[in-house]
Amino acid sequence: MDTREQLIESARELLWERGYVGTSPKAIQQRAGAGQGSMYHHFRGKPDLALAAIRRSADEMRARAEAEFAGTGTALDRITAYLGRERAALRGCPVGRLTQDPDVMADPELRAPVEETFTRVTEQLAALVAEGSANGELDPRLDPVATATALVAVLQGGYVLARAAGSADVYARAVDGALGLLAPHVRKEG
Repeated sequence: MDTREQLIESARELLWERGYVGTSPKAIQQRAGAGQGSMYHHFRGKPDLALAAIRRSADEMRARAEAEFAGTGTALDRITAYLGRERAALRGCPVGRLTQDPDVMADPELRAPVEETFTRVTEQLAALVAEGSANGELDPRLDPVATATALVAVLQGGYVLARAAGSADVYARAVDGALGLLAPHVRKEG
């Protein structure tokens, strides 16, 4: 991995662990094993590097979700695969945690990849719910956008509750609960 990549990966990890304010250029450089000159050779400063790191985390989150959404099986199978995917529940979502960072949310450039990621994931989940309704798998009265928004909210809230409780089991219960809420809307084959 070259120095630029090491800096981006180090910034991603530190943003996930400490947030924007708690992530200093010096800490990024130390974790990356890079000097100050190297950092400023590749990036104009901390905001530029943070944006590259946030974009990388957002791109990775969207790519993983898109792979699950495009997988095999029914729409409900793909929704279930997305919800049930192994996650680092106690660390929280690397993109979702940024929404709690006032400096990221106050900067339109830093906030944009976060907002775009949640918008895209919600849209794709809504498309799966609509697909399931159209093919008779899910109740057609189910609102795709509201359902997708609720599912994303359950995942993000599950991270918060798991961190507060210090237990990944809480996150797993949130996912089980979301699937349980969907269950009455699943159409039985005749």
